[in-house]
Amino acid sequence: MSVEPEELGQSGEELAALLKAVRKRSGLSGARAAARCNMSQSKVSRIENGKVRPSLVDVEQLLRACDAAPPLVTQVMTLARLANTEWQGARGMRRKGLDKKQLELAGLEASSAEFRFFLLSMITGLLSTPEYIRASLAHIPGDHSKTIARKLERQQVLYDRSKRFTFILTEQAVRWPLVGPDALAVQIDHLASLTHLPNVRLGVIPLTVPTGPAPLNTFTVYDDRIATVELSTGVMVFRDPRDVASHVEEFSHLEDRALFADDARAFLGACAAALR
Repeated sequence: MSVEPEELGQSGEELAALLKAVRKRSGLSGARAAARCNMSQSKVSRIENGKVRPSLVDVEQLLRACDAAPPLVTQVMTLARLANTEWQGARGMRRKGLDKKQLELAGLEASSAEFRFFLLSMITGLLSTPEYIRASLAHIPGDHSKTIARKLERQQVLYDRSKRFTFILTEQAVRWPLVGPDALAVQIDHLASLTHLPNVRLGVIPLTVPTGPAPLNTFTVYDDRIATVELSTGVMVFRDPRDVASHVEEFSHLEDRALFADDARAFLGACAAALR
């Protein structure tokens, strides 16, 4: 099934309508379907009206309750997976305001406890100095003062001891000359300082370390429920447990090849010294 990125946002509405049609065709009332699935009737109603995004388990239970035929199950489950994948285009985010995206990320960070960041080519906002953040937005027209302020505000989450962070950066991400040598040295020093936080693990994969299959994108995993993948034209958001698990597995593979603690600090120190 071929799907264009802009179609991903429509699949949730289609899934809701299709689940409602399947349930009606089976002759089950909403209350009866809910009872078979051990769900509340209000949840079934919210799913069918597109008010709640059903998980793949929810969809499987509803289809089983309705005795859906195998071809229909395949069709609906394909749509359910698409409904659990979201495309956030860069142009759309800019139209809404990049500061609004920062509020969305802050909400996601507030509701999550474990974070895994793989940084392929640049340093993420949570780890960035103000100068690095300004430089990362310089190619986008407009006033970014609100976005910069909110990015810096979000960094406070790193000091919440109830949350656990693992950041893996490639050597390319550490050395990428987004700012001048002096500012980049300060940025790298900041990375090294963050390795001392008890709830933060920050690792670096040197260029000399074989990684096997090349990682293709920067990505983040929030708990084991959401994975986001950054592209130059936008962000993909995955909620399908299979997609999230795939990113967790890839992260674990990369984590095994990274330098941490004293080794990471020594490596970062050498990178910063080379810039001075």
